[in-house]
Amino acid sequence: MFYWGDFTFFMIIPVFILALSVQYSVNQRYKQYSKVMNRAGFTGAQAARKILDANGLTYVKVEMVKGHLTDHYDPRSQVVRLSALNYLEPSISSVTIAAHECGHALQHAEKYAPLGFRSSILPVANLGSKGAFPLFLLGLFFSITPLMDIGIILFAGALLFHLVTLPVEFNASSRAYVQLRTAGLADEQELVGAHRVLNAAAMTYVASTLMALVQLIRLVILRNRR
Repeated sequence: MFYWGDFTFFMIIPVFILALSVQYSVNQRYKQYSKVMNRAGFTGAQAARKILDANGLTYVKVEMVKGHLTDHYDPRSQVVRLSALNYLEPSISSVTIAAHECGHALQHAEKYAPLGFRSSILPVANLGSKGAFPLFLLGLFFSITPLMDIGIILFAGALLFHLVTLPVEFNASSRAYVQLRTAGLADEQELVGAHRVLNAAAMTYVASTLMALVQLIRLVILRNRR
C-alpha cells in the first residue's frame, strides 16, 4: 500500500480546495479593507493601545513585527505584535486585526479557560504535528502496528489543539467587534467591514481543523487496512 497513491489520499482534495479558497477570501477581504481608512484615523497600534488601556491592560505592550499578517499576541511576554502595515496604517483592516489580537490579551487577563487549555497542550500539539507522520509512515512501510498507533495518537493531539483553537479565535473576534464599537474605533458602516474581515479570518481556522480531522480519519483507515 503506497501512502500517497492510496485512495484515501483523495479524501484530502476537497478540504484542500476549501482551504485554498478560504485563504484567498482572507487575502481579498484584507486587501479590500486595507484600502479603506477608518474615519477615526487610528492606526492599528493606536487602536490596540486604546483598547488595552480602556480595559486596564496598560502593562501589555504593542510592538511591530516583520512579515505579512504575522500579527499575534504573545502571552509569555504580554505583548501584542502587529505586522508593519497593521501597526502603521489607519485602515479598517488594521484596527480590526489589532482589536482581534487585543481580544487574546483580554482572554489572557481574564484567564479564559480555552486559551489556558490550548497553551497547556501546545507542546503535545507541536510534537504531534512534527512526529506523527514520520512515525506512522515507518510503521506503515515496515508493518509495525504500534508505531502507527503512536503516530495516530500524536496526531490526535494536534487535532485537539485545532479544535480548542476554534472557540479561542471566535471568542477573540467577538471581543474585537465589541471593543471596536465601545471604543469608538469604527462606526456602524465600518463595523460591517470589520465583521467581514473577522469572519474571513475565522474560516481559516475552520478549514485547518477540517483538514486535520480528515487526515486523522485517513490515518485510522490506513491503519485498519494493514
